[in-house]
Amino acid sequence: MENDSKNIILQVKNLHKSYGSGENEVVALNGVDLEIYEGELFVILGSSGSGKSTLLNMIGGMDAPSSGSVIFRGREISRFKDRELTNYRKNCIGFIFQSFNLIGELTVRENVALVANTKKNPHIVDDMLDLMGLSEKKKKYPSQLSGGQQQRVAIARALAGDADLLLCDEPTGALDYETGKQILKQLETLSREHHKTIIIVTHTKEIAQMGDRVITVKDGKITNMYVNDNPVSAERINW
Repeated sequence: MENDSKNIILQVKNLHKSYGSGENEVVALNGVDLEIYEGELFVILGSSGSGKSTLLNMIGGMDAPSSGSVIFRGREISRFKDRELTNYRKNCIGFIFQSFNLIGELTVRENVALVANTKKNPHIVDDMLDLMGLSEKKKKYPSQLSGGQQQRVAIARALAGDADLLLCDEPTGALDYETGKQILKQLETLSREHHKTIIIVTHTKEIAQMGDRVITVKDGKITNMYVNDNPVSAERINW
């Protein structure tokens, strides 16, 4: 990444998360520290149960840490009250999940409009659909779309909220290989050309090649962190 883009957007400090207690306690995160820079494509790599999705949930304000801090633009979200946390998730974070999470009874356009501030920018929904190549699908329902098209709707919805940070949890997990590569290309374009800050969580080590920086998570700890001086284009990734 260029030096002029190295402004910290998010910090995680000594983050711990446990579920249960006593003999039933499960440690999901065990002292995680990291920084995310504006405009970077950051990859969190790890196997199932490693703690990578728990880390993403902490960053997104969907779960509270047992101890430690998550700091977004200088504000500690782990201390937010309910209303502040809701506003953080609504206004600052865009979520892209493996399962798409679209509402079947709503059209493509209506799904995207759910998070858009149409009073502030009445054209944002159509702009995002156009960006994702979905203009001709806006009156369709999710059941009438392919998996890749549904995932692009989910990305358009995340972008329509003008989020500062896109959190992608296994975004190719429910897709076939070629469609998965198309979605990675879309995310790459958002990062490289539109300067969006993107975190991708994946268990597929080849996908890490496209990241500006990569961490590996195992047993709730970061076991490796490195910089990709020459990230690989999504089109060249094979897995």
